[in-house]
Amino acid sequence: MYCQTVQVADQSEFQGGYRLLTLDAPDIAPEVSPGQFVHVRIPHMEESVLRRPFSVYRTEGPQLQILYKGVGKGTRTMTYLRAGDELSLIGPLGNGFPAPQPGHFPVLVAGGYGMAALYLLARSAPQPGIAFFGGRSAPDILCVDEFESLGWEVRMTTQDGTRGRAGIVTDEIDDWWAVRSDSQPLEVYACGPNAMLEAVARRAMERDWQAWVSVDRNMGCGVGACLTCVLKVKQPDGEWAWKRSCKEGPVFDCRDILWEED
Repeated sequence: MYCQTVQVADQSEFQGGYRLLTLDAPDIAPEVSPGQFVHVRIPHMEESVLRRPFSVYRTEGPQLQILYKGVGKGTRTMTYLRAGDELSLIGPLGNGFPAPQPGHFPVLVAGGYGMAALYLLARSAPQPGIAFFGGRSAPDILCVDEFESLGWEVRMTTQDGTRGRAGIVTDEIDDWWAVRSDSQPLEVYACGPNAMLEAVARRAMERDWQAWVSVDRNMGCGVGACLTCVLKVKQPDGEWAWKRSCKEGPVFDCRDILWEED
């Protein structure tokens, strides 16, 4: 983990209000594993004490990329960053996704920003699989071309039906599972809203899938000190304990989370 000042290499429009921020971070970028995140101090917001966590979308040599949307004061301020500007970055942080097991068929499930968080995993997987992307409307379905160029099959659902199937992402998963004939065991990786993660976890537990979920929690410090991002996780002795999503997570085995108490 590093805490350092990095430089903006580029910033551009991505789609539908989403933006792509490229940072020169030669110490951090090569160390990032799929599912990890960075904690950013937003420049020109001296009144704000807290940093903002962002999943790492893509790395290439000394550079890393963040895919985000200007929806709050912090992210709206980020839209003004230009090449050459500097910002403070802590990373890489968190417990990322484990590599797919040999012989398992990889399945990705993402809602909104979760698509960006799964790209590094898709790029490093030993074999391409299938990805299910869900969003409110067409602009919220991100990175389809990027995943397809890696050989992944992508199926899309939107709540308003403007891209792919009308409905929610688990509808498409259920239909795919109902007609699947391949006996190869699945390994599922999910990132998105907590309601979606729980729905995926329930299916995984009912159908004996291995499933990893990247939980969505408000983070204060990002390094495990403030305890604002905790959740209940089962222990080997049958009890439970508070675990920090920024430190022990954000990725957990779906069977370990106490969903009914989450």
